[in-house]
Amino acid sequence: MYFDSRRSREEGRRVPKSLAVEAPTVDEIAAAAKALNLKMTVEKDAAHPSAPFRKDGRVLLEPGYAKGSVVAKVAAKLKGQRS
Repeated sequence: MYFDSRRSREEGRRVPKSLAVEAPTVDEIAAAAKALNLKMTVEKDAAHPSAPFRKDGRVLLEPGYAKGSVVAKVAAKLKGQRS
Protein backbone atom coordinates (compact mmCIF):
# COMPACT_ATOMS: atom_id res chain seq x y z
CA MET A 1 0.00 0.00 0.00
CA TYR A 2 2.67 2.49 0.99
CA PHE A 3 4.50 2.27 -2.35
CA ASP A 4 1.70 1.57 -4.87
CA SER A 5 1.35 4.33 -7.46
CA ARG A 6 -2.24 3.23 -8.23
CA ARG A 7 -3.38 4.28 -4.76
CA SER A 8 -4.07 7.78 -3.53
CA ARG A 9 -2.70 9.19 -0.29
CA GLU A 10 -6.16 8.64 1.22
CA GLU A 11 -5.99 4.97 0.22
CA GLY A 12 -2.68 4.47 2.04
CA ARG A 13 0.14 5.54 -0.27
CA ARG A 14 2.87 7.08 1.89
CA VAL A 15 5.38 8.20 -0.73
CA PRO A 16 5.15 10.81 -3.49
CA LYS A 17 4.01 9.55 -6.91
CA SER A 18 7.54 10.21 -8.17
CA LEU A 19 8.86 7.46 -5.83
CA ALA A 20 5.88 5.09 -6.09
CA VAL A 21 5.77 2.02 -8.35
CA GLU A 22 2.80 0.09 -9.68
CA ALA A 23 1.70 -2.90 -7.57
CA PRO A 24 4.93 -3.75 -5.72
CA THR A 25 5.06 -7.28 -4.34
CA VAL A 26 6.10 -8.18 -0.82
CA ASP A 27 9.17 -9.88 -2.31
CA GLU A 28 10.23 -6.68 -4.09
CA ILE A 29 9.78 -4.65 -0.92
CA ALA A 30 11.75 -7.22 1.08
CA ALA A 31 14.54 -7.17 -1.51
CA ALA A 32 14.72 -3.38 -1.32
CA ALA A 33 14.86 -3.48 2.49
CA LYS A 34 17.53 -6.18 2.38
CA ALA A 35 19.59 -4.12 -0.06
CA LEU A 36 19.48 -1.29 2.52
CA ASN A 37 20.71 -3.72 5.22
CA LEU A 38 17.52 -3.32 7.27
CA LYS A 39 16.69 -6.05 9.79
CA MET A 40 13.26 -7.38 8.87
CA THR A 41 10.74 -10.19 8.95
CA VAL A 42 8.50 -11.09 6.00
CA GLU A 43 4.95 -12.32 6.56
CA LYS A 44 3.71 -13.54 3.17
CA ASP A 45 0.07 -14.20 4.13
CA ALA A 46 -0.63 -11.10 6.21
CA ALA A 47 -3.42 -8.70 5.27
CA HIS A 48 -3.83 -4.98 5.92
CA PRO A 49 -6.74 -4.28 8.30
CA SER A 50 -8.45 -2.06 5.71
CA ALA A 51 -8.43 -4.91 3.15
CA PRO A 52 -8.59 -8.22 5.09
CA PHE A 53 -9.49 -10.17 1.95
CA ARG A 54 -6.22 -9.18 0.21
CA LYS A 55 -3.43 -11.25 1.71
CA ASP A 56 -0.58 -9.43 0.00
CA GLY A 57 1.89 -9.87 2.85
CA ARG A 58 3.95 -7.39 4.81
CA VAL A 59 7.51 -6.58 5.75
CA LEU A 60 8.14 -5.86 9.42
CA LEU A 61 11.25 -3.95 10.43
CA GLU A 62 13.04 -4.32 13.72
CA PRO A 63 12.35 -1.44 16.15
CA GLY A 64 14.67 1.53 16.10
CA TYR A 65 14.21 2.84 12.57
CA ALA A 66 12.64 6.23 11.82
CA LYS A 67 9.56 5.27 9.79
CA GLY A 68 9.46 8.30 7.50
CA SER A 69 13.05 8.09 6.36
CA VAL A 70 12.98 4.29 5.97
CA VAL A 71 9.82 4.42 3.84
CA ALA A 72 11.44 7.01 1.55
CA LYS A 73 14.67 5.00 1.24
CA VAL A 74 12.81 1.75 0.47
CA ALA A 75 10.68 3.59 -2.11
CA ALA A 76 13.78 4.97 -3.83
CA LYS A 77 15.37 1.51 -3.87
CA LEU A 78 12.15 -0.03 -5.28
CA LYS A 79 12.07 2.60 -8.02
CA GLY A 80 15.70 1.83 -8.85
CA GLN A 81 15.01 -1.90 -9.02
CA ARG A 82 12.19 -1.34 -11.51
CA SER A 83 14.25 0.92 -13.77
